Amino acid sequence: MEVIKTFYNKLKALFQFIGTQLKTIISSSVYKLCAFFVGKAKTDAYIAAIHEKRAAYNAWWDRKLDKNSAFYKPVVFTWKLFLYGFIGAFFYIFCVETNFLWLMGSMPSVEDLQNPKVSQSSEIYTSDGVMIGKFYTENRTPVPYEKISPNLVKALIATEDIRFYEHSGIDYRAMAGVAVGIVSGETDRGGGSTVTQQLAKKLFKTRKRDARGLLGYVPGVSTLIYKTKEWLTAIKLERNFTKQEILTMYFNTVDYGNNTYGINTAAKSYFSKTPDSLNVQEAAVLVGLQKATTTYNPVRNIKRSLERRNVVIGQMQKYGYLSAKQADSISALPIELKTKFETPYDGNANYFKNAVVDFVKKWGDENGYDLYTDGLKIYTTIDSRMQEKAEEAMTQRMKQLQRVFEDHWGKQNPWIDENGDEIPNFLETVIKRTSRYKSLIAKFPNSPDSVSYYLTKKDSMTVYDWKTSGEITKYWSSMDSLDYYKRILRAGMMAMDPHNGQIKAWVGGLDYNYFKYDHVKQGRRQPGSTFKPFVYTTAIDDSTYNMTPCDQIEDKPFEKTYMEDGVEKEWKPKNATGYFTYSNMTLRRALAQSVNSVTAQLTEDVGAADVVRYAKKMGITTPLKAVPSIGLGPFDVTLYDMVAAYSVFVNNGQYTEPILVTKIEDQKGKIIQEFAPEPRQAISPESAFLMVHMLKGGVEEPGGTSGSIRWRFDVAKNNNEIGGKTGTTSNNSDGWFMCITRDLVIGAWVGGDDRSIHFRTTNLGEGAKTALPIVGSFLEKIYRDKSIGIEPGPFPKPSFKISKEYNCPTYYQPSQSDSLDVGSDSSGTKNADDDFLIGPPPIPLDTGKRN
Repeated sequence: MEVIKTFYNKLKALFQFIGTQLKTIISSSVYKLCAFFVGKAKTDAYIAAIHEKRAAYNAWWDRKLDKNSAFYKPVVFTWKLFLYGFIGAFFYIFCVETNFLWLMGSMPSVEDLQNPKVSQSSEIYTSDGVMIGKFYTENRTPVPYEKISPNLVKALIATEDIRFYEHSGIDYRAMAGVAVGIVSGETDRGGGSTVTQQLAKKLFKTRKRDARGLLGYVPGVSTLIYKTKEWLTAIKLERNFTKQEILTMYFNTVDYGNNTYGINTAAKSYFSKTPDSLNVQEAAVLVGLQKATTTYNPVRNIKRSLERRNVVIGQMQKYGYLSAKQADSISALPIELKTKFETPYDGNANYFKNAVVDFVKKWGDENGYDLYTDGLKIYTTIDSRMQEKAEEAMTQRMKQLQRVFEDHWGKQNPWIDENGDEIPNFLETVIKRTSRYKSLIAKFPNSPDSVSYYLTKKDSMTVYDWKTSGEITKYWSSMDSLDYYKRILRAGMMAMDPHNGQIKAWVGGLDYNYFKYDHVKQGRRQPGSTFKPFVYTTAIDDSTYNMTPCDQIEDKPFEKTYMEDGVEKEWKPKNATGYFTYSNMTLRRALAQSVNSVTAQLTEDVGAADVVRYAKKMGITTPLKAVPSIGLGPFDVTLYDMVAAYSVFVNNGQYTEPILVTKIEDQKGKIIQEFAPEPRQAISPESAFLMVHMLKGGVEEPGGTSGSIRWRFDVAKNNNEIGGKTGTTSNNSDGWFMCITRDLVIGAWVGGDDRSIHFRTTNLGEGAKTALPIVGSFLEKIYRDKSIGIEPGPFPKPSFKISKEYNCPTYYQPSQSDSLDVGSDSSGTKNADDDFLIGPPPIPLDTGKRN
């Protein structure tokens, strides 16, 4: 009793203080306001009159009531308590709603309540309508009420809010039950939060940091404020939405663990089902997760999940949704999971997805959209069937090439310098570029022995298996892993529709899970002889030179002394055959056989600066220098740029920047923006036609370096015409093949992770043996698949008159390869893949996979 009395007195004093302060503030404010408008004298007169009337009223009140009665003071206090309490409650709610003086924190706005927004996954689709990826912070794809199983609704209402259809957001009976439970010590009375209150908390995150006010950091008070916000928001939700809509939002909003949000994703992730096909026991598992997504997670803790599921089933029986017999039989069943947790990089085209993500993020920043939360639908140019064929071709051909590479080197290390000698301490040098080494150095800055110990310490790890194109578990150290990965050749391939710029296939590497570095757009390597067409284009298109494919240049030695960066240099290119014929060669034959001496002389004639200018006009974006050897490709380029540049030849001389995305829709299917090609004329249509004719020479001319594509692969049907150019850099460090057809332009690159890793002989390492087979296999596959709609056939005839001679006589002249004497060792250069070579990638959470 003493405690209650003390509390009563303190409460009384508090209200008296509040009343006094309010009275003083109001009186002072009213007086000043009246004095301002009517003058002080009149205001004083009014106040005096009020006091007189108040005194008369008090005298009348005193005559009517007995102030000495024992009941007088309690009755007056009770009325005052009620009045002040009402005013205080009104003021408190006002403060919560308006965040008065930043005390209470933010509340959802009217717009938020009318159009509640939840984070939704953005989906990426191919041009043929196949979804290939989802990107999100919360993996959520909403579904309508009709797609939600009635079992879910019944389980939720029975477990969380049995009077859901009766209350208006707040269940006062449940709250009273909780209060009784607290006083009596009963813990089985359940919680007082309704489904609508839970939705308010999850939908608007009323407890997040930026929703806190100054009082939100006061223990006890913060809880009261949070609850008040949830009560008020729940009432507003009930006013704005039907019960059915509230249930739909609830199921689409809540978290089901394992980065699984919304019932659609949860049903797929745990049971590989749609939400409308969930049975009673599956629905009970997912509803049971709402109590604690970690504790009752069926993947992490099957026993406790089973117990919780049966509690939900018991509640369904208690409230008449199941009979006792049904509940008993269902409770006896085990939980049967069929898990399939999505990740953004499930499926294929993963390198392409990364490029799309970069594009959409930049676009979103400029247009106010978020890839990870706005539920965008992104329609891309990629064709799922062509992408599948491209990845198959890459996998098959690289597996064969890797076996040849392994046999070629045997037990020797494949990292060698320009003289063919093994580079000493190669792995020890490379490991220092990795994040693993840097983290160990940071941990043991003065203990190199400790660093060495952990780098050589063996452990179980999963690594890429090139023999199966899968993965294999090894008991290796970080150094062992690096040694293994450095021996694996890398590759990239891209196919593009030259007429509209749409990218149809993009393979940036062998396996995205293990090799994150994209050799289509990230990777920059010397293009070798595939750069030669820019020299020939300059000679044919520029009116200053105005040459034709039939013009002839003698195959003879060439040398040039020039200045580069202030240093005098001398350049004497050699032919890949090792000799000069001293015969006159047409430009078409010289390009077909990749004769270096002719390219060098032609570069001298047209000027290296003009070659650079044409390369830039046609889409090469990487840095180039106007040096005599420019035509032999001594400067790094990307495969992405090279494919776009070669497309100029097929597209009547027009350059079109490669397109990844055709349109973006919002979550309701409304088109936000469409993306169309923006072509510009780079060379004349006649020059483009002549260059197609020149590139066809690589396949058609005797001794052409690209000729094997016609006899090694089934691509010659229906009078199919193909143009091509191979490229091989010095020491066989890089192998290239650029291919043009009437419908596609395709490029491929193959090489070691470092330029010091390569074949020792051109017979094995040239582009015709490494990169060409990937393109040939890809073409063969897409021609065979009639559903793709790409048929072999000749290039279209020009619609205009060709003014230059181009059908010139051809004489047989064998060509062994197209190797160039350019390039350098790169073992001292950091490669972005190094960080992925010393161990396996992280295992996705809760897949059950462990090493």
